[in-house]
Amino acid sequence: MSSRPADLLIARAVRRGGPWLAVLTATALLGAAADLLLPAALGRAVDAVVGVPAESGSRSAAGLTGPLAAAALLVALVVACDTLRVLAAGVSGARAAQWLRSRVVAHTLSAGAGLTRHLTPGELVTRAGVNVEEAGRTPEAVVTAATLIVPAAGSVVALALIDPWLAVTLVAGLLLIVAVLRAFMRKTTAASGGYQQAQGEIAAMLVGALAGARTITAAGTEEREAARVLAPLPRLRAHGLALWRLQARAGVQAAVVVPLLEIAVLAVGGLRLSAGGLTVGELLAAARYVVLGAGLGSALGYAARIARARSAALRLEQLFAVPAPVYGDRSLPPGPGTLELRDVTVRADGVRLLSGVSLVVPGGTCTAVVGRSGSGKSSLAAVAGRLVDPERGAVLLDGVPLREIGREPLRRAVGYAFERPALFGETLGEAVAFGLGGLDAPGERSADAMRSGNTERSENAERSGDTVRVAAAAARADDFIRRLPRGYATPVGEAPMSGGEIQRVGLARAFAQAGRLLILDDAMSSLDTVTERQVARALTGSLSDRTRLVVAHRVTTAAQADQVVWLEDGRVRAAGTHDRLWEDPGYRAVFRAGEDS
Repeated sequence: MSSRPADLLIARAVRRGGPWLAVLTATALLGAAADLLLPAALGRAVDAVVGVPAESGSRSAAGLTGPLAAAALLVALVVACDTLRVLAAGVSGARAAQWLRSRVVAHTLSAGAGLTRHLTPGELVTRAGVNVEEAGRTPEAVVTAATLIVPAAGSVVALALIDPWLAVTLVAGLLLIVAVLRAFMRKTTAASGGYQQAQGEIAAMLVGALAGARTITAAGTEEREAARVLAPLPRLRAHGLALWRLQARAGVQAAVVVPLLEIAVLAVGGLRLSAGGLTVGELLAAARYVVLGAGLGSALGYAARIARARSAALRLEQLFAVPAPVYGDRSLPPGPGTLELRDVTVRADGVRLLSGVSLVVPGGTCTAVVGRSGSGKSSLAAVAGRLVDPERGAVLLDGVPLREIGREPLRRAVGYAFERPALFGETLGEAVAFGLGGLDAPGERSADAMRSGNTERSENAERSGDTVRVAAAAARADDFIRRLPRGYATPVGEAPMSGGEIQRVGLARAFAQAGRLLILDDAMSSLDTVTERQVARALTGSLSDRTRLVVAHRVTTAAQADQVVWLEDGRVRAAGTHDRLWEDPGYRAVFRAGEDS
């Protein structure tokens, strides 16, 4: 991947430092200017002390006080600038990291399933955490490294004014230092990328292991799993050692060049002093200027930071390269919720998941999607409500392509329930009401609204409570929620729920949200037989005014659907009623395979 997008990202992050970036730049420049003026002031003070006046020739106390006061003021200015620069660097870096992290999180949530197909949760967490922090330190590194050019260039000019031969000597040494820095930057950027990649792999495997921690403990395979998670550790160590070697080598080179440069300038200055071409004060100033000029070598640490930031920015740009869906501005016309797929093809990482699928789900009907594992059922469910976009073809809801519908009307029209629902919100009531847009969940907040005397808010809370409870009742979640001591106000983390009960809360959320189209992606797999039949009756009863697309593994679910779509290898093998398809031995084998698994 080209480094140019990463460099542009770093430039935008640096600009996000806001006013503090200006403070950082101003203090760095002012401090550099004070550093440049300080040697001259010290030289004048020394000449005044040793009796070699620079201008008037008098050795009065007044003539000594001026240079000393100027030097003291410059020292105070340098200290003040350094103090303020540290503060500005911290604040501007924090603002840059905040902007980067906001972008990463917003893009990750917007891209959704499209992004998680390419990057694991562990990788995403690493990029949103460690990599953002490394890129967020860029403002200080860039500004400080850039301002190091000021004393270097100023030292060359100052030495040229003192004696041209001194300037020539310094320039030759600076060219060597710049060559060392360029090579260091190039190699460190590559090594940092490998180090960060290994970090991400370890994080990805650790997140996966934590998700299956109970299974690992039950199987007694802790040591084996720890070895698997830490498998990239040798590569991490190798890249880390490479970084240290690069820094040590560059440090040694700078440590050799800088003293030799100082010796060379002082040797030339000494010769010029013995020849009467310099005063003692000018030689002292020259010695100080060569230290300032050679200070370009101290840019090594900042160069390492910039290299790591560029590597981190490259990894962030890989994340941003996965596009988030772009919504249109059309609203849905009145309609029953007819869903249509036209020649839809879905591909992920080069693997074709759906191929040329065309079907119509009439409004207000229930369609079961069946097939063996890997046949494309979940991909069909994802593309039907635009969790992912097809590579080719179109998906329409009541005649309007999903790509053209605005985010708000589309998400109000479609409700999803999944096999392993994630429950968001502080309480169970909020978990069911999640995504309803402006409606409060029932429970403590609704009671507060009733007591507040605000009629509009009370009506809103009452309407929300009705919506949530009706949906929970249809999902057979209302009974067990009410039995909890705090009911719908029970915190999600404190609710003792089985896998089936969690699925019922997820179903309730989908039932509450779906305005026209309800998509169940294996969302009843953990329900017991009695509860599944009760939910199925709700799908054909109180929820029959909505179009239902159900990924099914059980015969009973398929048998109650108006039509069945049978997928095989990402294609529609057959479609029709369950009774008609049941005559095919291959169709019956789909359910036997599901029971065996």
